Amino acid sequence: MSSTPVLLFYDLGKRITAFSTTRHGGVSQGNYGEFNINKYCGDSPEAIRENRRRLCDTLCVEPSRLVLPHQVHGKVVRTITEDFFLLPEAERLEMLEGVDAVMTNVTNACLGVSTADCIPIIIYDAEHHAACAVHAGWRGTVQHIVRGGVEAMTAAYGSNPQKLCAVIGPGISLESFEVGDEVYEVFADAGFDMQRMARRFPPLTTQRSPVTKQKYHIDLWECNRQQLLDCGLSAEHIQVAGICTFQHCDDFFSARRLGISSGRIFTAFVLK
Repeated sequence: MSSTPVLLFYDLGKRITAFSTTRHGGVSQGNYGEFNINKYCGDSPEAIRENRRRLCDTLCVEPSRLVLPHQVHGKVVRTITEDFFLLPEAERLEMLEGVDAVMTNVTNACLGVSTADCIPIIIYDAEHHAACAVHAGWRGTVQHIVRGGVEAMTAAYGSNPQKLCAVIGPGISLESFEVGDEVYEVFADAGFDMQRMARRFPPLTTQRSPVTKQKYHIDLWECNRQQLLDCGLSAEHIQVAGICTFQHCDDFFSARRLGISSGRIFTAFVLK
């Protein structure tokens, strides 16, 4: 067992450290093992505390400057300023309640979002040295939360979308994201090009019959990539990790494979 967290790093520029955690390098047990820092999914507080300490030591960031919102599959984007870190803990937690994206231009702080099949996205503005971490589950994707992140950065920092870079981290793939007809209809009603974003496959369940109806699958990676393009980002500035959490649940947490009582991936950044 590694004594330090094993991280998947992304290249967004020299002045930003961007990464996703894997399941390796921590002390959590069972479906939380080994590395989970999310306190909202039922893991041991002692394990979470030790894992957070290890992550902060690795990043050279003070634990008090580690920011994880309590996500609700909404579209609220919270701006974190230096004053945030001067607030009492209770007030900081209140500010992070019901938040699914966090952004800042503050250095030496680690901001991120938690996922376990949902899609994490980091958006970086090198010109203004600011970044945003976005949690886009299917509900957040339908609500265009990644567009909200770009628009919030434009309003707060003067970001030019054409100069932004983004990475779409590990999440569930088209092949593994089976949905009901009602979810398909929600995406269609929200204006997504379902000819491109969805396909039909035999059910993932092993109990099939010759007359089993095929099920829709939706490409959340592409849904969010297209939103970034629609916001004005250049295709060459968008990276897609291409890692399916459902298919690689030994290395990345997957709620569909492990259940909701399991750990979470932390996709985050530190501005240097």
